[in-house]
Amino acid sequence: MKKYRLVSLLLSLLLLSGILSPAVQAAPAPEVMAGAALLMDAANDEVLYEKNANNRMYPASLTKVMTALLVLEEVDAGRLSLDQIVTASNTFSTGLAANGSTQDIRPGEEMSLRDLLYCLLVASANESANILAETVDGSVSTFVERMNRKAQELGCSGTHFANPHGLHVDDHYTTAHDIYLIARAAMENDTFRTIVSTRSYEIPATNMHKARLFYSTNALLVTWYYRESYIYDKAIGIKTGTTDEGGYCLLSAAENGEDYLISVVLNAPLVEKVEGGTDRRQFTESRELFKWGFSNFTRRQIVDTATPLAQVGVTLSQTDHVLVRPAHQLERTLPRDMKLEDIKQEIVLDAETVEAPVEAGQTLGALTLTYQGQKLGSVDLVAVSGAERSRLLYYLAQIQSFFQYTAVKLATGVLILLLALVILRKTVLRPRSRYGSRYSGRRRNYTGRRR
Repeated sequence: MKKYRLVSLLLSLLLLSGILSPAVQAAPAPEVMAGAALLMDAANDEVLYEKNANNRMYPASLTKVMTALLVLEEVDAGRLSLDQIVTASNTFSTGLAANGSTQDIRPGEEMSLRDLLYCLLVASANESANILAETVDGSVSTFVERMNRKAQELGCSGTHFANPHGLHVDDHYTTAHDIYLIARAAMENDTFRTIVSTRSYEIPATNMHKARLFYSTNALLVTWYYRESYIYDKAIGIKTGTTDEGGYCLLSAAENGEDYLISVVLNAPLVEKVEGGTDRRQFTESRELFKWGFSNFTRRQIVDTATPLAQVGVTLSQTDHVLVRPAHQLERTLPRDMKLEDIKQEIVLDAETVEAPVEAGQTLGALTLTYQGQKLGSVDLVAVSGAERSRLLYYLAQIQSFFQYTAVKLATGVLILLLALVILRKTVLRPRSRYGSRYSGRRRNYTGRRR
């Protein structure tokens, strides 16, 4: 394959014609004190900010997102119902900490599956995770196996679950990127979206409790458990998590029109403010990442399909070349102040020339775009128009090709040699009379007298 690097300003301007760079200058990313953080354009699966996004971390109660995802898959499959009544077993409390987050669900208590999910995701009740796990698979251990299989299916490469609630176990870990993959899948479920965006919820009276009202632990949605306000009006969920080993964690999502972002902040600290009070950095950093992302990034077209970018030679046709263009448009979420003409383009053609026929839309190469060493994307290059094959040129090429075979060359050489020998024999080597042809006639006709 032959490479053609087209990095000139002129071609860049042609490629990006019609797109104006906004005058807004991108602000620096906010200071992130958390051990790991990730901000994603979830609508397009593109990274806007990352810090240690692939490092192993303890997820604490963010684990419950996977638990809910698997329960809701069973609901969608018709094997469970949100309205079905679940009776808490006598074994659900195994492995739970006495001081963990709870809604005081008791053995033998009857609750709907829906209410258990609200306990799980809004109040972060650990016992609800075990009860739901037993409801799905009969045992917590079998459900955990399902969790790990699902993580692999979603492409999580740094995750291993040991329980469905997230209380600390050394062998229970994940990464910020893997948490994002799980959250993105869960947020595709309408019931999950509704639950994690809920600010408060009341469970009706059960056989063992009066009605219970509780509030979301996510301070981006509601300030109930904290003195400080972290409310963010574009937030739509998702889940908090806290353990001594995992620190303060927040998985959150926000929408601004059609823009949809997911933030993951793991192992964030608590910072004492000079003026008094505590800055809970999992909320502060998530909110600031959202503000920064919405303000400084936008969806931009970096490739159009109208502008030809190169040409490919064509043989066996009256047309000597065809132009190639991108097969489809390419968009990326980019800083508003980024100059699109600084994007570098690399064109790789499959070959300098191709044989006719060539069809319009036929793939003949690829275009790759990079910015400051980072790959922005790639797209196939296809023929703008077709090129028909010339019968005459094709037959001449076939004849020429025929005579290129070694056996044909040898046979042709032998025939030429034989022909040369025949000609030589008939001309140079032909027998002559003793006296030559000049006098032979005279000798036969002489009648003179002998002396």
